[in-house]
Amino acid sequence: MPRRVSMPTADDLFRPTAVHAVPDAPEVTEDAREAPEPAVPKPSGRIRHDEKMTVYVTSDELLHIEQARLTLRSAHGLAVDRGRLVREAVALVLADFDAQGDDSGLVRRLTEV
Repeated sequence: MPRRVSMPTADDLFRPTAVHAVPDAPEVTEDAREAPEPAVPKPSGRIRHDEKMTVYVTSDELLHIEQARLTLRSAHGLAVDRGRLVREAVALVLADFDAQGDDSGLVRRLTEV
């Protein structure tokens, strides 16, 4: 008698792992213009990501990312993968760019000759 293996359905394999809600943009009032700078938005963290972007890095850059990941694990007890580390770094840089504009570290580094 042949054995039949029960395989998961496509719905089981491709089910959403988190509900993505797009927040409404807050209204800007006179009081909001004097408010302190906005908090850094949280990166997505450990959820299933629907979009993919390939980035090529040098051997030295990859080694630096790995060293940072290992330092986070050994010195701070944070077990993060390279993707999460990069998403966190991108969120910080973009928040600085949004808050500082022309004075941001991103603009300064990109305009260095």
